[in-house]
Formats: sequence, structure tokens, C-alpha cells
Amino acid sequence: MPSPSTSWICCQLGAREHYAVPRALRRSGVLRALLTDAWLTPGSPFGMLSRKLRERRHPELAASLVHSWTAPLLAFEFSARLRRLRGWPLILERNRWFQQRAVRALASEPLLCDSTPVLFAYSYAALDLLRFAKSRGWTTVLGQIDPGPITERFENHGAPPEYWRDARAEWAIADRIVCNSSWSRECLVAEGVLPEKIAVVPLACEPPAETLGFERRYPAEFSMRRPLRVLFLGSGTRLKGLPALLDAARLLADKPVEIRIVGRMHLDADPRWRNLANVRFIGPVPRSATGKHYRQADVFVFPSFCDGFGLTQLEAQAWRLPVIASRFCGEVVEHHRNGWLLPEVTAQAIADALTMCLENPGALTLAAAQSKVSTRFSLASVAQALVKAVSTQ
Repeated sequence: MPSPSTSWICCQLGAREHYAVPRALRRSGVLRALLTDAWLTPGSPFGMLSRKLRERRHPELAASLVHSWTAPLLAFEFSARLRRLRGWPLILERNRWFQQRAVRALASEPLLCDSTPVLFAYSYAALDLLRFAKSRGWTTVLGQIDPGPITERFENHGAPPEYWRDARAEWAIADRIVCNSSWSRECLVAEGVLPEKIAVVPLACEPPAETLGFERRYPAEFSMRRPLRVLFLGSGTRLKGLPALLDAARLLADKPVEIRIVGRMHLDADPRWRNLANVRFIGPVPRSATGKHYRQADVFVFPSFCDGFGLTQLEAQAWRLPVIASRFCGEVVEHHRNGWLLPEVTAQAIADALTMCLENPGALTLAAAQSKVSTRFSLASVAQALVKAVSTQ
């Protein structure tokens, strides 16, 4: 059993959760290293190549802790374009590419392979890493990013069989599996994962400085001149409940409601959703620009059919924004206190919840006063939960 002071190595493809796990472990003094695909130091010329790439860093993580392969990643992506590699073949090859790089580093760099650390890696890009760590006698932790194959029931992603085959192999080999919600845990157990392997650790969120002291105000009543401003921010997919939200917009067509969709749309055109006067499609925005949309909204809606957690719920709460959410995600909303839980993910249920907000601005005021990021979602709490999950296995 690892001691609480055992060092951790985090392997992370992409900038998931704003690097929350390695940041949390660093603050607790147990992070040995972060292995990631890309990392930009201030002033790096690579930042001119991609807006997304510019956000691949965090000031809390010193460069000495980070092992990355930015130039090789760009070469890989360029080669993939030349080969017209896209979709699942690209995802699978990128996952393999990252794991190969990380395993070579773990095997050859003395700072990484000395002693027996805890290795943390995120699902679907972890199998080779977990196998290597187990061969060295290390403790292995898998960060499960979603509820697993059940998501295919709501939206057919077309994932190839090897994707889920490797996922099941990850579940089998990991010493501990960390998922972000009770819903995800329930879904993994239904897939045959041993319940005693699973620890529920929520996502972490630190309110940005610009939210401090922010006060949300509502009009005495909403009107066509000052409609109820509803925000959906994230991937516009069926899994996230966007079709139900757009159908709810049709039901509310004669009400003073404006629904703003911020994010990339992944839906086929549907005649029912054309020319919706009460819907504004903003499109994708960089993470640094999301604050404006949270600030301008009156209520946030998260009608996911199946989600590991939904970090946007916490981001909305940082802006004192009441949240309307489904029951199939992280436990953030306290019904009738800081928001409302949908009884089901349907257009009518969403329309009913928004109508209640529309007719009761006072309820929004009360919910906004209670909508804030709880300390259980702090980096310190998450780090403590991660270390406890491993030390008590």
C-alpha cells in the first residue's frame, strides 16, 4: 500500500480539466512529473500555429516537472493530414503515439523510473502505460473520463471494437479506477468492473479571479425587450441533450426566452430547428472567452443524457449562475437550492423548467445566491481524495 507521501506521475494527452489533477497533486507536494503531448513555454513560436496550442500550459506547473513532445506532435499531426487520417483511425493512432512516447520516457529517464511512484493515466490512452507501470511494480490509477460504452446507446459514435476492448483491458489491469460521479460508477459496475476498484472523485474547479465579487441581478420580470437568457456551453451533440433543448426552444417560441448555444455543433441539419428566432448559435470560443457568456446569462442548462461529470456546471456556478441539469452527471445541482434537476431529459421537461424560471425571477435570485463552487470541488479536496483512494485500496 503506497504511503500518502508517495510521488505521482501523471500522463495526460491534451489539456483536460485545465490540468487539474497534476495541479492538485503538485499543491499537495506529491507530483513527480507530468507527461503530456504538448506544452508551451511563454513566447514559444509554436503558439502562433494554433489558438488551442497556446492554452497548452499552466503557470502553476513548472517546466522542470513537465515532459512533453510539442514539435513531434506537430509533425505527427502534419503527417496525419497528408495521409488524410481522420476520425477514429486518427484518434486511435494519436493515443498510441502518445503512449509510445510516454513509455519510452518512463523507461529511460532516471528521474521518472527511480523508486516506485503511483502512475495516473486517463482512460483510452492508458493501456500501454498501465502495463509498463505494472511490470515495474508501480501502483496504477486510471482516470475514467466518461461512463463507458453506455454512451453509445445515446449517440452512436461508431467507436471500433478495439476501442472498447482496450478500455476493458485498462479496467482489468488498473489497481484503482477513479470516476467523477456516482452515475459513472454505476455504469462501470454494469460493465463488470469490480465495485471495490472504483473511487468517486469529482472534478476540480477554481473560480477565476474575475468572478470574485461578481453579483448577479435579475429584472423584476422578463419581457421581449429583456428576455430570459439561457446558456448552453459545450459540445453540441445528441449525447449532451442539445436536440431536446432545441425542441424546447420551439415549445417556447412565443415566450421571452433567448437560448444561446456556445460550442461546436455536431448535429445533422433538422428542419425543426431551422429559423428558430429564440436561438443564437455562437459557435466555438476559446476557453479564455467563456467568461463573457457565463456573465451575460441568467441560467445555465446542462441536459446531458449521459456524462461523466460536466465541468461546465462548476464553471457556471463560479459565475453565480443557477444550473438546470439532468440526473446523469456529476452531483453538483441541489434541487431547488442552487438550481433544478430535470425529472427526465425531454423537450417538455426543459421547457417546464425554463418556464418556471421565466415566471419566477425571484427563484433565480435565490438560486444565484446559493450557486457557488463548493469546497469539495477544490484542488485541495480532489488531491486529498486521490491520495486517499490509493492509500486505502
